[in-house]
Amino acid sequence: MTRFRYFNKNKISLLPRKPGVYLFKKGRETLYIGKAGNIRERVRNHFQQPSFRDNLFISKVEKIGYLKTGSEIEALVLEANLIKKYQPKFNVLWRDDKNYFFVGITKEEFPRVFITHQIKTQKSKVKSQNYSLKLKTLYMGPFVDGKALKQTLKVLRKVFPYRTCKKIPKKPCLWYQLNRCPAPCLLNSRSARQIPSLGAKIKKESQRNAKNLIKILQGKKSQVLKDLKKKMKLFSNSQEYEAAAKVRNQIEALKSILEHAKIFQGFLEKEIQNWQKAEKELKKILGIKGKITRIEGYDISNIQGKLATGAMVVFENGIPNKTEYRKFKIKIAGKPNDILMLKEVLSRRFGHPEWNFPQLILIDGGRAQLNAAKSTIEQFNNLTIKVIALAKRKNELYIEDRKKPIPLKDLPQQISNLILQIRDEAHRFALTYHRKLRSIDFQLKS
Repeated sequence: MTRFRYFNKNKISLLPRKPGVYLFKKGRETLYIGKAGNIRERVRNHFQQPSFRDNLFISKVEKIGYLKTGSEIEALVLEANLIKKYQPKFNVLWRDDKNYFFVGITKEEFPRVFITHQIKTQKSKVKSQNYSLKLKTLYMGPFVDGKALKQTLKVLRKVFPYRTCKKIPKKPCLWYQLNRCPAPCLLNSRSARQIPSLGAKIKKESQRNAKNLIKILQGKKSQVLKDLKKKMKLFSNSQEYEAAAKVRNQIEALKSILEHAKIFQGFLEKEIQNWQKAEKELKKILGIKGKITRIEGYDISNIQGKLATGAMVVFENGIPNKTEYRKFKIKIAGKPNDILMLKEVLSRRFGHPEWNFPQLILIDGGRAQLNAAKSTIEQFNNLTIKVIALAKRKNELYIEDRKKPIPLKDLPQQISNLILQIRDEAHRFALTYHRKLRSIDFQLKS
């Protein structure tokens, strides 16, 4: 592995505007490792627009190191490998099951690929119509950026199709139609059982694609390309030209993805441009002077106070960031009281200063809910967060320091759509968790 190049923290302008991995050090101690599509800009943001987490270590930084990579995918993989190797203090400090991600690839006849927060070390049993075996899973990570990881797997799936379903269905699904899955489900059809070689062919392709995916996520890009070129040559020499052409297409697609795929934020450029226009309008309506980069939406779900749940959804630059969502099992017992439940959720949420704070929060409710939220937030020192509430009945928006609500229909379409989207997403997330608790409760009682 190439060695890091180091600069004094005052020489950020010498860092490259290329994808890669950066490292903050104090003496010999590694404080933090991150990845970026543009190393210079990302490092500059740490110092000029520090988050709560940045403030934990940014004053201690003495040197900045970097490693350029050929693509954003390689930066994502390299970051995971370096975090595992060096265990930087301020990466590990907030590592928990909600913040770090792992890619799991099962060791089956037809391997399954999935993303998880937790690593399961125990063996689990898998049963299907064709086989029963004790299943082991290979886990790779930790990956910090769940959104980038999902996008990476999405583009790699075009080159190495893989299975994601927990249980092999009886009929091929849309992923097979899109050439994103080898489709072991084809083997369940009567016609397929009459072709003995089909099962072996699908099994071989499934396992070969899984192995190549593992190597890519381990940073072994060169080895994968070398193996594919070797396989293409073998097919060509044996005059299997159709198979050789398929491998050639894989090689070209993989090269293109590794060189040109925008994984971190590039694919959201249009959405960000739209957000900049919406943000300007939103600041004008709400009287906010600073930037709005994070909005949180809250909702409570319960039936007569039983198994009550609270939900927090997060929109960053106008886009949902599901890795930041949080759910709360409400502890208040007795008669239903949405105000007290809301206060509990907000108290617990703002009791986590390691979570980035929003500039704006949206509450599901009216004036009473808005006042409850405002009084709860005021208990925490040095927090200046604007609060708005949306009443369902007439879709009226309540804004602190304003006597009368504003009907959503009187707001610009882009703003009203954003507010409704946040409200509906919070409601969906809270209701989903509430139904899950009810289902568990029902099973325990039956």
